Amino acid sequence: MGRKFFVGGNWKCNGTTEEVKKIVTTLNEAEVPSEDVVEVVVSPPFVFLSLVKNLLRSDFYVAAQNCWARRGGAFTGEVSAEMLLNLGIPWVIIGHSERRLILNESNEFVGDKVGYALSQGLRVIACVGETLEQRESGSTMAVVAAQTKSIAEKVSNWDNIVLAYEPVWAIGTGKVAAPAQAQEVHFELRKWLHDNVGSEVAASTRIIYGGSVNGANCKELAAQPDVDGFLVGGASLKPEFIDIIKSATVKKSD
Repeated sequence: MGRKFFVGGNWKCNGTTEEVKKIVTTLNEAEVPSEDVVEVVVSPPFVFLSLVKNLLRSDFYVAAQNCWARRGGAFTGEVSAEMLLNLGIPWVIIGHSERRLILNESNEFVGDKVGYALSQGLRVIACVGETLEQRESGSTMAVVAAQTKSIAEKVSNWDNIVLAYEPVWAIGTGKVAAPAQAQEVHFELRKWLHDNVGSEVAASTRIIYGGSVNGANCKELAAQPDVDGFLVGGASLKPEFIDIIKSATVKKSD
């Protein structure tokens, strides 16, 4: 069975109650491919999780943008996996480059978060990606492999994890990895999984691309054999997110 196309919308630190309601209304009214063609997950800020979950169509799912690395307790400002499950939130994004770079989350800390979230029954979008300096120095795969290794060390069952390759230099910059560049890293990531985890995991794990994905470039990116979907930033707040979801149909001819 092929890998089901996956489209995630990361709303980041954006939105008011009214803006969020408008976005959800746009999503609810959209005609998109069925659930057997594409899996759609949107990730609002923590404060809007329940609102979005209660209003959103039943064939779309909700993700948190982060969660803590262990059980709750005296960790001011953090949100635990158990709290997300209590709210009925099935997914969480972990290791986004903005958290790695701005908040100094290490590979090991990201791995701990992924492992704990999975152990509690959450499904995880785990992010990896290199900076411009790392790409220009030729160390893209070394960086991405090290990030993936720290995640893989904490994962025993890969059924509930999606890997998101997000080249940092392409996030919010308008620069997009050329389809061939994205495919090259996705291919190498899948090869890493094959060599270090196993052939079945490599064949079944979805590897999605993030980095200035929009309605204009999504089809060409979606056509790449090892690109299994997208994690969309700014465009997920706009109507063109629907066009990105529809790009899943590119895979149906495979």
